[in-house]
Amino acid sequence: MRAALVGVDFGKGDFAASLDELSQLALSAGAETITSIACKRSSPDAALFIGSGKADEVAHAVIDLSLDLVIFNHALSPAQQRNLERHLKIRVVDRTSLILDIFAQRAKSHEGKVQVELAQLQHLATRLVRGWTHLERQKGGIGLRGPGETQLETDRRLLGERVKMLKAKMEKLHKQRETQRRSRGRSNTFTVSLVGYTNAGKSTLFNTLTKAGTYAANQLFATLDTTSRRLYLEGAGNIVVSDTVGFIRDLPHQLVASFRATLEETIHADLLLHVVDGGSAVRNDQIEQVNHVLKEIGADHIPQLLVWNKIDQADLLPAIERDEYGKISRVFLSAKNGQGIDLLRDAIVELMQKEAVSFESNTEAVFDE
Repeated sequence: MRAALVGVDFGKGDFAASLDELSQLALSAGAETITSIACKRSSPDAALFIGSGKADEVAHAVIDLSLDLVIFNHALSPAQQRNLERHLKIRVVDRTSLILDIFAQRAKSHEGKVQVELAQLQHLATRLVRGWTHLERQKGGIGLRGPGETQLETDRRLLGERVKMLKAKMEKLHKQRETQRRSRGRSNTFTVSLVGYTNAGKSTLFNTLTKAGTYAANQLFATLDTTSRRLYLEGAGNIVVSDTVGFIRDLPHQLVASFRATLEETIHADLLLHVVDGGSAVRNDQIEQVNHVLKEIGADHIPQLLVWNKIDQADLLPAIERDEYGKISRVFLSAKNGQGIDLLRDAIVELMQKEAVSFESNTEAVFDE
């Protein structure tokens, strides 16, 4: 599918990196980027987001390059999307829809599929406001006029019923997860969750640590379903390690809400391994984005260890870095070739032991009172 990427520079953040990320998202969704069109604005145009002059430029590119799709690096309102489709006479997809599409392709487990469909339907619900008017004009209303109920009302009702059913399924899955977590809690098993920006190397690290053999690929959102494995650490015993879905800037709210059940593995962890792509030029921005989502799901209070991955691409050596108080703050490693993995194991054991000491001292303080 031949696509044009459209990005508007509002003067915030690294615009080039954001557009490059959109290109990777498009590739992950199965689209081939033929051209990128960028412009600068202080704020979005109410009707066409990019303004009529730039919309004409995109329209010419659509014809000249025989494009099938135009992808915007922003969330478009239903009216803007509809106006653009009328103007360009081609399908327009915004960043939110693109990410939802990738998630729909990648979801493997029953739970993952339910979560993605729920997010898609909730997004679609916002697009149904007068969504059929341009089709009525094109086709003369044939087949769109129902007896006593318009197509729009029918769609809204059916969509509402489906959303209700999916939410009930999600509640059931949530209860199952809660039961599993409680049984782990009763056995006092220390739990570690891998979090990080998409494509930072979480699944590769998970596989290297646990020999799990889960799917890992150099693409965005290779992992959607949380996988947990037991791991034995010398000096600490068995722990449970979970690999979770990657985060991305402007992650659609529908996805954060729908994937709350999956992300709850993160909320209930004893330690977060925040995996960072050490070779990325925008790694600090990515760290910020991950911390933003962690705050959104209520996991910002959990102890965090930064894992500086891909040191082989950044000409760095395996190492443990400590702060001014001697506490471990970062571990430098390469999940791909195994450099520094032993250092990470040692770091987890040390943090576990410190956690146990602080827990014991807190318990003693309670008894002293």
